[in-house]
Amino acid sequence: MGLKGLVFDKDGTLIDFDLTWGPAFDAVMRHLARGDGERLARLMAVSHYVAEEKRFLPSSPLVAGSTDAFAPAWADILGRAPDLAFRTEVDALLARHGLDSLTPIGAPAALFARLAARGVALGVATNDSEASARAQAAALGIAGHCPFVAGYDSGWGAKPEPGMVAAFVAATGLAPREVALVGDSLHDLHAARAAGVVAIAVLSGPRRAAARAEVEPHADHVVDSIEALEALLDAL
Repeated sequence: MGLKGLVFDKDGTLIDFDLTWGPAFDAVMRHLARGDGERLARLMAVSHYVAEEKRFLPSSPLVAGSTDAFAPAWADILGRAPDLAFRTEVDALLARHGLDSLTPIGAPAALFARLAARGVALGVATNDSEASARAQAAALGIAGHCPFVAGYDSGWGAKPEPGMVAAFVAATGLAPREVALVGDSLHDLHAARAAGVVAIAVLSGPRRAAARAEVEPHADHVVDSIEALEALLDAL
């Protein structure tokens, strides 16, 4: 089986989730709490956030979910309406602070350049916002190799729904069996299955190797990180 297209999850796959989003969410929650310690503590509690370590517990709805997954709870704590304006504000803050602490896994720019040279179609499908994903893709140096970048707000739904993956397949003109989604969470693998593409799990998410038992039954292949992809492609 030859793979001609790869669509990548971003957080936990291309960038280190905790090192990128731990500091970013800390800054955003403090900004929104506006000095109210009680509200800040409640935001962190509902987000399953460990303030002392600037990281999330694996149970956090923020680890694999989109802004829609946590915005209602945040809005309630802040006395805000859980509407589009609030989500847009949160996404803008996250996009800005996410760039400040952006931490790649391996060397995505070099990897994407080599994959593109092999003729592999590349894309990104993330539950982050599209604007944030495009900004981070540019900062990582991969934007020139992946014209397809989709976020939860791009119109194709959020993972584990298959819309973003199906849209990538349609954009490339490839058959689903020629495409793989590379991701670290069950949301990614379920989206791959629903779209009929190959599911490749990477063990570079927040739980690292401890996630193997959870993801292995839902993946066609499991690798340690994106750095192992070329060897996998050569073996297929």
